[in-house]
Amino acid sequence: MVSFGSSVFLVLFVYLHCLSLISVRVLAQTSPVFACDAPKNPQVASFGFCDSSLGTDARVADLVKRLTLQEKITFLVNGAGSVSRLGIPKYEWWSEALHGVSNAGPGTKFTGLIPGATSFPQVITTAASFNTSLFVAIGRVVSTEARAMYNVGQAGLTYWSPNINIFRDPRWGRGQETPGEDPLLSSKYGSSYVKGLQQTDGGDPSRLKVAACCKHYTAYDLDNWKGVDRFLFNAVVTQQDMDDTFQPPFKSCVVDGNVASVMCSYNQVNGKPTCADPDLLAGVIRGQWKLNGYIVSDCDSVDVLYKNQHYTKTPEEAAAKAILAGLDLNCGSFLGQHTEAAVKGGLLNESAIDKAITNNFATLMRLGFFDGDPSKQPYGKLGPKDVCTPEHQELAREAARQGIVLLKNKAGSLPLSPTAIKMLAVIGPNANVTKTMIGNYEGIPCKYTTPLQGLTTSVATTYVPGCTNVACGTAQGRRC
Repeated sequence: MVSFGSSVFLVLFVYLHCLSLISVRVLAQTSPVFACDAPKNPQVASFGFCDSSLGTDARVADLVKRLTLQEKITFLVNGAGSVSRLGIPKYEWWSEALHGVSNAGPGTKFTGLIPGATSFPQVITTAASFNTSLFVAIGRVVSTEARAMYNVGQAGLTYWSPNINIFRDPRWGRGQETPGEDPLLSSKYGSSYVKGLQQTDGGDPSRLKVAACCKHYTAYDLDNWKGVDRFLFNAVVTQQDMDDTFQPPFKSCVVDGNVASVMCSYNQVNGKPTCADPDLLAGVIRGQWKLNGYIVSDCDSVDVLYKNQHYTKTPEEAAAKAILAGLDLNCGSFLGQHTEAAVKGGLLNESAIDKAITNNFATLMRLGFFDGDPSKQPYGKLGPKDVCTPEHQELAREAARQGIVLLKNKAGSLPLSPTAIKMLAVIGPNANVTKTMIGNYEGIPCKYTTPLQGLTTSVATTYVPGCTNVACGTAQGRRC
């Protein structure tokens, strides 16, 4: 009889849960959200921003000049407003795709035609493969499934992934989302995954398959420790440590990956909130690295710098400082509530708002959002048949195979041999769970497979939880 500790099952499940297929329910298809719908609104044909033969800059300029101040402000937040007179519907910017299309953000839902998507291993496992071509391949699958979901009205086009924070302290619970502690590996992972998500089949840099976002910028790897939380944390960092450790992944995302977005974090760096620091945003991201895209705040971080950090005396001042620093989009409602007052109070010129929404609209232009019916565009034929395919599932399994790292394999115990092992003791509370093992910022996988189920298909098993949960305050069970 052979038994293995729960730590081994944590690794095994990454492999086993990827064994999944999907039964697609045939229900009524909904429509994707897009602007410039000429059949429904013929007047849009006369608008320059709906003319796909024009360059992006000209189209965006035409759109911005048609908007009132109040309308412009509605495009500074993730739940962007609609302008019916111009044929522009509401758009939700916040979708996630950390290790597969996720419903962690409001822009994506698993219902109707597509109830799940391919779930890849958590990033900390995938990065352990040190395989940049694998990172790109995963990104391509995720973007294909994202486009398929968009085409049936279940997802957006902008994804706030990957997380490339340096995992310096193992006590940070979100470290599983990241490529790890090494700046070089994190840089390679970030730029490669971004390329997989964004690059079109034709390789046109002016177009995007979906828009990725590298987060959380910068020196951010603390949630709550000894009374200091992420909202109040001030990272005191030398310039050398910034350049050697924290900044390389973000620089690689922008310079090598041509990422469409960077998200600033909650914390302060050397006394300044990252989302209100003109040196970090306008100076480095857009100035030095030449970002072609938009800068977005972590959710409610502008509100945090005012209410929690007391960085400004008024909310209007906070809104003005963030926009003037280079912030283009606010995850949350703060800029929608206080930007007009900032303009009327003389803290902000309307031209600064124009600059911010120009970056936002340019990203949507590159995605084809203003090109009319998506079904007549590249990727318009993708649908439920292109999600959870056998090929995508096999790539998930291969990612698990390449990324699994064993701390110990005494006497070659793994891989398991169904002929040599007659019975297996499966021990531990995580051996027979599903969602727990998927990780965080997860979606709904094509199918759940617990470690116990996977092992049982190979050899007879005896299962004992051992403890009611992983904290294991009280042991239970029986001897094998």
